[in-house]
Amino acid sequence: MTYPSQLQNEPSNSNINAQSSPLQVFRSNMQREISKAVIGQHHIIDAMLASLLVGGHILLEGPPGTAKTLLGNAFAKAIGGTFKRIQFSPDLLPSDVTGTITFRGNDLAFRQGPIFANIVLADEINRTPPKTQSALLEVMQEGQVTVDGNTHVLEKPFLVIATQNPIEFEGTYSLPEAQLDRFLIKATLTYPNPNEEFNVLKQPKDGLKNTAIDSISPVVTFEEIFALQKQIESVMVTDEVMSYIVSLVIGTRHLPSVSLGASTRSAVHLLQVSKAFAAMSGRNYATPDDIVNIAPAVLSHRLVLTPEAELDRFDSIKAINAVIQSTPIPK
Repeated sequence: MTYPSQLQNEPSNSNINAQSSPLQVFRSNMQREISKAVIGQHHIIDAMLASLLVGGHILLEGPPGTAKTLLGNAFAKAIGGTFKRIQFSPDLLPSDVTGTITFRGNDLAFRQGPIFANIVLADEINRTPPKTQSALLEVMQEGQVTVDGNTHVLEKPFLVIATQNPIEFEGTYSLPEAQLDRFLIKATLTYPNPNEEFNVLKQPKDGLKNTAIDSISPVVTFEEIFALQKQIESVMVTDEVMSYIVSLVIGTRHLPSVSLGASTRSAVHLLQVSKAFAAMSGRNYATPDDIVNIAPAVLSHRLVLTPEAELDRFDSIKAINAVIQSTPIPK
């Protein structure tokens, strides 16, 4: 059993041929271009692609120095989009994210914040207070910013890549449940294997700067991305598979180790992500195996465990696996 946060770091272009679907070709081309700068992390790229295709956002958890910023920048270059990085810190204000009203000559005008980009890296999002974190809620849900009563729509495609460090907890703020629920996927970055780490050392550099990213070229236009997003909707999902999704989500609400289970929004997200992964695999239908494989990455960050469960080191991944094991899989 493999999950998007635990998929093997294998490129996806080995099975591409003349009969491959446009989504398979897109996936292969994205993996190829991003791999020019980012060695390994193919499972993270797949999770980012799924988020882009269904219009969701991704939460990345991993130790420092695992190429999170480089990955976001490379992803933006591969789709021909703009990239902005926001360093979240205790003194960051909501207006530092969304923008503010300033004087231009004798008139007031809106000055866009760094959230106005196609790919936005919200770095160490849990280092800023909840008030600033909540500035992302409207952005992530509606794709727009409201400042001084005026609404400003962000350009599409739009993807937020938020990161948090799983090691350091001092000076951090837990993400509100309402915000966690808006992240489509939570994926875990891992250290590269020895061969991948060796290849990282061989990459061209200018001092400490990785110059390999300069070789990345766009592999798709925005219009093609929008067309691929529409193809996701054509992926078929039977009533039996939908009922299985509902059973898993409801099952999380009845675990004695969980005080707050997965939401109805999470069921919708699980459905859409399963369709995206099915399409990227060359199928026009989703299977129960798709649901089993991606459920931990889509549901785990939405659960709130009881204090007793946390003391027993019973984490949300174990909770999701317990639900999967106890829920009959449709034939």
